[in-house]
Amino acid sequence: MTFKKAVPILVVDEIETTLPFWVDALGFEKTVEVPDDGRLSFVILNHGEREIMLQTRASIEKEIEEQGAPPVMATAGTAIVYFDVDDLDALRKRVEAFEVLVAKRETPYGAEELWMREPGGHLLGFAQFK
Repeated sequence: MTFKKAVPILVVDEIETTLPFWVDALGFEKTVEVPDDGRLSFVILNHGEREIMLQTRASIEKEIEEQGAPPVMATAGTAIVYFDVDDLDALRKRVEAFEVLVAKRETPYGAEELWMREPGGHLLGFAQFK
């Protein structure tokens, strides 16, 4: 068995409020969207070969309940996604309007990093390796 790829699914309260960050600030493209009652319940975002999925808590619970399983979101954790980028300064300018937690830090493993919380509440680390 070989893993072909791993794609994080970030759980959010509302997709519409997170899209400006992912699409406008970071340049991801929305390639799939699933509406539910006039709102988005799930999207797939791509940036080249990179992929992120966003899904609402409500739609996850709805899908789980439809299968007869107990609710899971009360015990689900927060995702942390770590990105390797080629130009941290350019990224820093694109996300300055959002909640940056650590604007710049040097690591012992040769990376300059920026850490932030995206509008859905997830922690994101961005690193440029020297």
